[in-house]
Amino acid sequence: MAQRSSLSQQRAALEQEWSRWIPAGTPQGDSALRSEVAQSWLRSLRTVDPACEHAPLAEADVTARWAESPLRTPVSELTEQLRDITEGAGYVAAITDETGTILWSRGGPVMRRRAEQVNFAPGGRWDEAHMGTNALSLALRTERPHTVFSAEHLVAALHGWVCYCAPIRAADGRQLGVLDLSTTWDRAHPLALSTARTLVTAIETKLHHRMAAPGVRLTCLGAARLIRDGAPVRLRPRHLEILTLLALEPEGFTHERLHFAVYGDRPVGASTLKSEMSYLRRATGGDITSRVYQLVSPLSCDAVDVLAALEAGDTATAVELYRGPLLPDSDTPGIVQWREYLEVGVRTAVLSSGNAEHALRYGERAPYDIEIHEHALRLLPPGDGRRALATARLHGALRD
Repeated sequence: MAQRSSLSQQRAALEQEWSRWIPAGTPQGDSALRSEVAQSWLRSLRTVDPACEHAPLAEADVTARWAESPLRTPVSELTEQLRDITEGAGYVAAITDETGTILWSRGGPVMRRRAEQVNFAPGGRWDEAHMGTNALSLALRTERPHTVFSAEHLVAALHGWVCYCAPIRAADGRQLGVLDLSTTWDRAHPLALSTARTLVTAIETKLHHRMAAPGVRLTCLGAARLIRDGAPVRLRPRHLEILTLLALEPEGFTHERLHFAVYGDRPVGASTLKSEMSYLRRATGGDITSRVYQLVSPLSCDAVDVLAALEAGDTATAVELYRGPLLPDSDTPGIVQWREYLEVGVRTAVLSSGNAEHALRYGERAPYDIEIHEHALRLLPPGDGRRALATARLHGALRD
């Protein structure tokens, strides 16, 4: 009884805070609201109506996407545990992809009906731009677990809920989606977030075991990492630069050409590059030839995949895979040249496309690109809710 009284007081205080803030659209005086929630409210109000009754539906076939998702098998193997939590403890569980679209959900009959009323079900879009402040959107944005209670939700239709959410990551650190446990506000319990984290750990353990196949995967767009046989390999930035160049140019380099691509006109002795190559051979299993510096077999690499998509005219795949500039912190001449080549290629493909989704997705990675945001607005029809997002991005780019 004492716990329920405390929850009631917390809910009443949040409702009062919401009533002060939301109609005005800005903070009103001092606020006890958590900073991450307050910041999310301000971002969300640009694109989301707090009076909306349910989440919008994704256009894509979520049944097919779930069938192809790497999360499907590990989640299926945890069916019994998830059933105990959802049906026995009165929760509804959901798994999203990396965009915040729900691909799978499970719950007892009462909670499932409540969830379906707000599209907390497969196909519902729960990212911040579409459904405002909630545990799923915060976990997606910050890549950390979150709890959102009652009127901390931006949308009034969710004030009767409490949600616990944790991100799910691949072995290489990429966020694949999130797991969410939700129930009514009066059932809030501090152990629920720990339960969500435990479930995510179980999913990731099963996922990483399945994905730890032999081979090397290089990620160099937006961030840099090398995975060998399912485990991360620690490499210095210089080694990642050389490996990226070898992946992008499979026909290889002479010693002189690679030396210039890596060091430019700097006075660096020939033995330095030879030493770097010896180290790289050990790290990658010896798959680099010596007379001509060349990979023995093609390397799985996100930048190479984007390049292949561009060459095939597949703009959708290129935009999906392009997660940022090539090794953004590198000033190595060869990397700088390839960075500009890929950026120009993807950007040109987007500006040549008549699909607004391409411009919106690329705009996430290019917040200061005025032309991209203007292109998105030209393609979006009047009344499309995504125009608010494109307009906010354009305003930010013009202001900066």
